[in-house]
Amino acid sequence: MFGLFKKKSEIEKLSEQYQKLLNQAHALSHKDRAASDKMAAEAEEVAKKIDALRAAGK
Repeated sequence: MFGLFKKKSEIEKLSEQYQKLLNQAHALSHKDRAASDKMAAEAEEVAKKIDALRAAGK
């Protein structure tokens, strides 16, 4: 209840985007390997941004 109107942090937003990209890459891996690899590369870029934000926060 108390977190109902809480804004998401940048790391939370990027984590959700990362998970979404990984799920899409997995789904594509059964149909189109090249598209799956491209999606996985995008997910890795998001992961790098998350790591950079975490390192800056510590």
